[in-house]
Amino acid sequence: MIVRCPVCAGLQVGKVGNEQYYCWNCFLEFNFNKGRINLYEVAEDGSLINMEKSSEML
Repeated sequence: MIVRCPVCAGLQVGKVGNEQYYCWNCFLEFNFNKGRINLYEVAEDGSLINMEKSSEML
């Protein structure tokens, strides 16, 4: 199965966990859950920041 990044549609995507992917173009992690795409920014300490929640704070 070929996975494209949901943000940039790039093919430079690697699998980093069980159904968890990383885009080397956008530097974002993402997964698919119940037909929904979850986007995460990787923090300096390696933790994941949910992009949906960070945009709600703005």
